[in-house]
Amino acid sequence: MTTPLFITRDDTLLDDLLRLSAAAGVTPDVAHDGGAALRGWTGASLVLLGADLVDEVAHLSPARRGAVHVVTWGPAPAEMFRAALRVGAETVTDLPRSDAWLTEVLTDAGEGGPSRGHVLGVIGGSGGAGATTLACALGQEAARAGDALVVDADPLGPGCDRVLGLEDVDGVGWEALVQTTGRLSGRSLREAVPRRGPLGVLGWRPGRGVHAGPATLQAFAVREALSAARRGHDTVVVDLPRTPDPLVDEVVARCDRVLVVVVPTVGGVASAARLCARLADPSRLRLVVRGTGIAPERIARVTGVPVLASMADQRGLPEAVDLGMGPVRSRRGPLGRAVVDLLAQLRVMGAAA
Repeated sequence: MTTPLFITRDDTLLDDLLRLSAAAGVTPDVAHDGGAALRGWTGASLVLLGADLVDEVAHLSPARRGAVHVVTWGPAPAEMFRAALRVGAETVTDLPRSDAWLTEVLTDAGEGGPSRGHVLGVIGGSGGAGATTLACALGQEAARAGDALVVDADPLGPGCDRVLGLEDVDGVGWEALVQTTGRLSGRSLREAVPRRGPLGVLGWRPGRGVHAGPATLQAFAVREALSAARRGHDTVVVDLPRTPDPLVDEVVARCDRVLVVVVPTVGGVASAARLCARLADPSRLRLVVRGTGIAPERIARVTGVPVLASMADQRGLPEAVDLGMGPVRSRRGPLGRAVVDLLAQLRVMGAAA
């Protein structure tokens, strides 16, 4: 894993940056001149460039890269922003005002980079198709291989926390995130949400035993949560609402793949076809057929979207959920086999992309 790079000769600034990196749990490399900075420039996960060495480094014309931030002590003068552009910096930030933000940035750098996890969207092709069940089942199976998060983006759904048996576990939900501003780190989100082992859920939690929440999500909260979720988890599964909404379209655009759950009836297929036509970028879409009826080949022709998997209905599903076990009681059942196969196919598709 690469490490952050601090570039400064200012001992006071360096002491503060080292204090912040210690709080973030990362150990940086330190360069005290432009030559040393160039040697570590391209390989660092993050570059924090002190204002005292901006001109020296800019004169050396370092390669353009992301995650470069110029750090000053106190408010930055106007000319500092022009110098920052010469080194390709994303921001000019000042201490001590930006202590918290820099700690979050350093935490993310210690987690392996700005983008880590695979994001899957799940949406019902028609009402009652079972999208929430599939989303939770995918989260359960993904958690066998690494940190997984199920994101409940449907305020009118049954509640992913209930389906997973996590409704009584302490943690934050959307009602807390929509009241905060600023950048979330992947670790902060992972540690804040209700979870059982490697599986967490971000849902609607204004109170215990009542499924309620804001009528709509705030765009800034969704963007920040998905960004942090991707950085802090190996797999993120988003349970999407069917309601037409520009925010839903934006979430779909942030997903690597979107699974549309189809009931193979005339009405179910017709509804799924309209939904698929509404969603942008059909290349991201794949169908999951639940139950028996119209042949998958016909469904693919009608919708114009490939079928990735078919599965039979799962017996005893309501009982499993009521017992707090989540939808997947056994990998040998129809749902268990389906999610194992889906995740394997999606991994292959992601590797080939």
